[in-house]
Amino acid sequence: MKVIQLKKFGATGEKAFQVADIEDPKPGTDDVLVQVDAFGLNFADVMARKGIYNDCPPLPAVLGYESVGTVLEIGKNVETIKVGDRVVAFTRFGSYAEKVVTPQLAVAKIPEEMSNGEAVAMATQYCTAWFSGFEAINVYPGEHVLIHAAAGGVGTALVQLLKWKKAIVYGTASSEEKIKYLRSIGVDFPINYKENDFVEEIKKINGVQRVDVIFDPIGGSNFKKSLKILAYGGRIVPFGASSREKKGILSLLKVAFGFGFHSPVTNIMKSQIWAGVNMLRIADEKPELMNFCMNQVIDLYKKGICKPHVGGVFKSDEIGKAHDFLESRKSMGKIVVEW
Repeated sequence: MKVIQLKKFGATGEKAFQVADIEDPKPGTDDVLVQVDAFGLNFADVMARKGIYNDCPPLPAVLGYESVGTVLEIGKNVETIKVGDRVVAFTRFGSYAEKVVTPQLAVAKIPEEMSNGEAVAMATQYCTAWFSGFEAINVYPGEHVLIHAAAGGVGTALVQLLKWKKAIVYGTASSEEKIKYLRSIGVDFPINYKENDFVEEIKKINGVQRVDVIFDPIGGSNFKKSLKILAYGGRIVPFGASSREKKGILSLLKVAFGFGFHSPVTNIMKSQIWAGVNMLRIADEKPELMNFCMNQVIDLYKKGICKPHVGGVFKSDEIGKAHDFLESRKSMGKIVVEW
């Protein structure tokens, strides 16, 4: 089978990848083998390509966290999935491939009418949003919620889930095009952080009232700044560090120092919760919970609540262009690559 391998750290998308032929994988007793129609891109893939993602496998590496396709073979202990099912599969890397093997708990059956782009969004973006909003913490009707990078894949999923929960949603984005997009998906107060300081904008909107919940995939100084408007009894969920742009200790230290130095005493005095989320760790250590999240969001898709926005569809020989587009931060929603 063909796979797309990352061959060089630090290169642009156009120069970083190569196509290789390797042996087909074989499923174990609890595994599912999937013929892949398409796979999704995530910003973690961009960070891996840059050499700044610690979990990235050694080179040449096959990246990717999710695939959509048809089940070819199942292990003898697999009971929830059968051959011929159309599924979305979460993979711990390895999804840039024509075939993938993954445990049955990382696979969920999907409706035939669900597009490839919508399907791959379910595994990472929507699972991250569900876990962040309803498992790591909870969000209640009427609460004021700030979502950073709200036009991205996870941001879009969070907006839809939190509007379903009847929260009041603030969302940051980097362009007027994205601000229009945020309004279209129901964000109550879109904020262009390139033109306006989000802290000052929220103060103008709310006066003395702070926000109850903040979701932050950016990290670094953005996290520390967000704490200025977190209410007593509030919750903040950091689930990424996309503010790190370069490889090297200086870039790492800049992000680390940007987060600031904090004492648990502050959390106690303000009754605030900080809940870090890394879905790789959830998939590794709590696969049943990952499976639960996947099936929850797929059920909400069937009910019309989860509506993934596909921001770009590329062919497999355009993997470099897809990466460069995602890295440009001009994309909205989910990027999908089809074989």
